[in-house]
Amino acid sequence: MGADGSKNRKRPSEGQENEHLSSGWRGFLSNIGLSVPAGLCRLAPSALHLGQRRMLQGKAPEIPDHVLRLAGVGPHKLRAEWSLPGFITMFLPEFPHRTVPGHEHFQVLGYIAKGSFGPILKVKDKVKQKTYAVKVIPKAEILRLGVLEQSKEEVVVQRQVRHPFVHDLQDCWQTQRHVYIMCDYCSTGDLYTYWQMIGQFPEDTVRVFAAELGCALGFLHDFGVIHRDVKMENILLTDNGHIRLADFGLSRRLERGGRAFTICGTIQYMAPEVLSGGPYNHAADWWSLGILLFSLATGKVSYCCLFAWSAGRLISQ
Repeated sequence: MGADGSKNRKRPSEGQENEHLSSGWRGFLSNIGLSVPAGLCRLAPSALHLGQRRMLQGKAPEIPDHVLRLAGVGPHKLRAEWSLPGFITMFLPEFPHRTVPGHEHFQVLGYIAKGSFGPILKVKDKVKQKTYAVKVIPKAEILRLGVLEQSKEEVVVQRQVRHPFVHDLQDCWQTQRHVYIMCDYCSTGDLYTYWQMIGQFPEDTVRVFAAELGCALGFLHDFGVIHRDVKMENILLTDNGHIRLADFGLSRRLERGGRAFTICGTIQYMAPEVLSGGPYNHAADWWSLGILLFSLATGKVSYCCLFAWSAGRLISQ
């Protein structure tokens, strides 16, 4: 009566303990969606260290402070990363999580245009004394339209490409409800605005634009990127009159010899193979460039892709 029963309790044998650990190991793998044969699991306990045994028993090993310091993180930061809500983590790692820069750092100077998914603002960095264009995209809009991967692809592509005639990405980040993409600001505006005012560009100017856009597209294609939305609205002009190919929202990585099938772009610039659902490749960008140069040289909009597509449909019927 009142005696400690633990003294009479039998200690499990090594084989029983290993069997128990094997069961726990199989349960752990099952919880993360993996299935391993029981025979393989019997080999695991002999290699388990103390920390791994604790994990199987539901006790995560403590991480020493000096290890966290060497990794560049502290316990508070690690806990903060673990507790990030889903609508933040789903945009990582392409969009680092930050707070919006304060007025002491950034000053909003004005509204540039309405982008595909949100406004584009003119912003001044007071520290660098430089002006940028910042695209502000509500996360709710990205998720509603199902373009999360497309938004990530845009910044991944622009981070990797640097060319004199391609619009540079300077930074990108996210807050709780918005995604921000910051690029260089071109004060002269876009080519479409000038085309509307002028109507028809001189032949020498069209030649320069053709050469610069050809260099930009050739570079992108060699790098394994197709733009898919080459049009006047996506070509910015610098103060000295050179072009910058912008807006990589529809771009994707496509190696030489690859094929794409997504119907996307601006309809009057789309190649017939894009409009018909593919397959198509980098040549679709050259078609769009040809339509653009025709409009610059003549002052007229070309709908030849629509005519070609309609004719093809009639012939096939």
